[in-house]
Amino acid sequence: MALTNAYSQYNNSKILTASPAELTLMLYEGAIKFCNIAIMGIEQGDAQKAHTNIIKVENIIMEFQATLNHKYPVAEDFDKVYNYIYSRLVEANIKKDKEILEEVLRHLRGMRDTWKEVMRRTQNM
Repeated sequence: MALTNAYSQYNNSKILTASPAELTLMLYEGAIKFCNIAIMGIEQGDAQKAHTNIIKVENIIMEFQATLNHKYPVAEDFDKVYNYIYSRLVEANIKKDKEILEEVLRHLRGMRDTWKEVMRRTQNM
């Protein structure tokens, strides 16, 4: 119990001290993690596990959309990508379709990797 509490406090501290860029990266990592767990749920025949974790990914995607700064033209492109991913998540949840989740996972990993590169390049400026 004490170990779980210490881990929880560490995670809270990590979140509270993270920069906006680091928080974005954490959200991508979380979405990837929950998508993987949803895939495992489908493979295990656990529809509730799949559903719960797909909803978590959907919530992260909605958070990304809600925080887009539309004064930049690129926000419209991101909004379209997030809409697409969200619609695929809904379809995957209805059908409990592992292949759709694997497609979403590829998109999320690509976006995460791009974000990591942006972070790396801006730190070297």
